[in-house]
Amino acid sequence: MRTDVDHLPASKQRELERIVEILFDEFGQATENATGRRKGARILKIILFGSHARGDWVDAPLSANQYKSDYDILVIVSQKELTDRAAYWAKAEERLIRAYTIEKTLRTPVNFIVHSLHEVNDGLAHGRVFFMEVAKDGVAIYEADDRELATPKPKTPQQALVAAKEYFEEHVAGAAEFLEGYKFYMGRESWKKAAFLLHQATENIYSCALLTLTYYAPYNHNIAFLRSLAEGLDRRLYGIWPEDTHRERAMFQKLKEAYTKARYSKHYRISEEELTWLGARVEELGRVVHQVCSERIAELEGSARG
Repeated sequence: MRTDVDHLPASKQRELERIVEILFDEFGQATENATGRRKGARILKIILFGSHARGDWVDAPLSANQYKSDYDILVIVSQKELTDRAAYWAKAEERLIRAYTIEKTLRTPVNFIVHSLHEVNDGLAHGRVFFMEVAKDGVAIYEADDRELATPKPKTPQQALVAAKEYFEEHVAGAAEFLEGYKFYMGRESWKKAAFLLHQATENIYSCALLTLTYYAPYNHNIAFLRSLAEGLDRRLYGIWPEDTHRERAMFQKLKEAYTKARYSKHYRISEEELTWLGARVEELGRVVHQVCSERIAELEGSARG
């Protein structure tokens, strides 16, 4: 695996150093009182993947669409227990968000996922495209040692087809059920419940894209993160959420927050007008994901026949 980031500007290289520092700092604090097996808690690798690793990132905040590629980071830890986001990584996530949105010490948003070494190697052994592409294109910006990841074993064409169709059918059905629930609660003018179910529909649609195309989706309810990963797979998924105005960006944020706040916060507010607008965007997202995934399955059917 590559270890150099010389293809990135010096400013981005410094940002990545800062990101590694924050991850280690917060992980160290989260594990300083660990006992038993967790006393040996370690970060084994931190890998930059996606557009910044490949060299095709976009940073055009002044363009018409204001698109900016995120940093995508995979943290590999020594034990499965250490992947618990709430227990070990929530504060790191908060600090990275604050560094970008408030302190402005980072000029690029950061998304990170955490897996144990066993999970990553298992994903490679089972031909999960996501892990295979990380292993092929990723850049190790920290390594505890020079241990290599497992050798990827791609799925056979028939295995790839079966897996993709199963993921596609399951998540299309799930998204449709959540959209039905959203419409039901819209009819009852129960805006919070409608918002939560619309969030769940969105999460299912993005998971559908990720699983059908790569056989992997992170266990994460953050639809902004899922959106970022999915948009990196097919540019047709970008532009579904207009961002020309503060109001449009704020409405996506409301949908993102609905997973927790629509259920538990008495202060969460969302209007019928906002929900109607969001619902139309989610249905368009579903249409595009259906098209993208159907095309992929058709390709896999051709490969399986061949």
